[in-house]
Amino acid sequence: MTVKAGVLVAGSCNVDLVVRGRTLPRPGETVLGQAFFEAFGGKGANQAVAARRAGARVELVACLGTDAYGARYAAALRREGVGLRGIRQVRAVPTGVALIVVDGAGRNQIAVAPGANHHLRPRDLVRVRPLFARARVLLVQLEVPLATVQAALRLARQAGVITILDPAPAPARPLPRRLLRLVDLVTPNEHEAELLTGIAVRDLRGARAAGARLCEQGCGAAIITLGARGALHCWRHGARHVPPVRVRTIDSTAAGDAFNGALAAGLAAGRSLEESLHEAACAGALATTRLGAQPSLPHLDAIQRLARRRSLRPPRPRR
Repeated sequence: MTVKAGVLVAGSCNVDLVVRGRTLPRPGETVLGQAFFEAFGGKGANQAVAARRAGARVELVACLGTDAYGARYAAALRREGVGLRGIRQVRAVPTGVALIVVDGAGRNQIAVAPGANHHLRPRDLVRVRPLFARARVLLVQLEVPLATVQAALRLARQAGVITILDPAPAPARPLPRRLLRLVDLVTPNEHEAELLTGIAVRDLRGARAAGARLCEQGCGAAIITLGARGALHCWRHGARHVPPVRVRTIDSTAAGDAFNGALAAGLAAGRSLEESLHEAACAGALATTRLGAQPSLPHLDAIQRLARRRSLRPPRPRR
């Protein structure tokens, strides 16, 4: 019998071109930046690296271009220890690129040219079906075609794999119920939760209502991330608040990716959902204390050190 362990990620790879300045530009406005740098990003690869640094064995299913960025990206993933059996390079198509502006408060604006990411197809997942049989957790996002996301969730469900959907970037319309029924945990932020449910998320009450709606639509549970207010773990008839982790924020670019990667790594290691959520909250907070996407993703020792120092104890469920 195959022993299930590790995290399988199906998603995007982008090269981030980042400008840091004092303020974010308004429409039609040009602002002067204080610094520029390149980093590897994309929600799929970010979450794969986050899970790997959080201690999990990780395989990534993604598409890169055959350009110089694609070659450099594959080498960087290899150095991180991320498995590349699911990587396909697409001829005559550029690797995905994200243009990111970060202000002095750590807020950001992002525009993405998907490139090779839009060439990830369901057949790419079928080609690596044995990876599903060996994984304990699947992590997917919405930077690749929706049909590919649904195919990944279906293959994972057939293989008895825990499924996590990070519904980012925010969808333009509610996701189909047939997809949500394949999701064990959905992890939207406030904006994404509002778009998915039509319920305004302005406080914990709104977050709880949106989480309950997502469960009614078919998800096993919802974890709504609330930035400085922590997160709310919701199920059909209850909710539990995950307290915020206070840090000095420099750049929030990959906080959600760090959260999701650490959550998947904790579950893949057999830790409880409560413990995994608290480690995920610490990982997300730590990621905001450094510039860049993948450069900011924390390692397991830093995550667990912060969790121990805070002595996080989950409150009783709210009913």
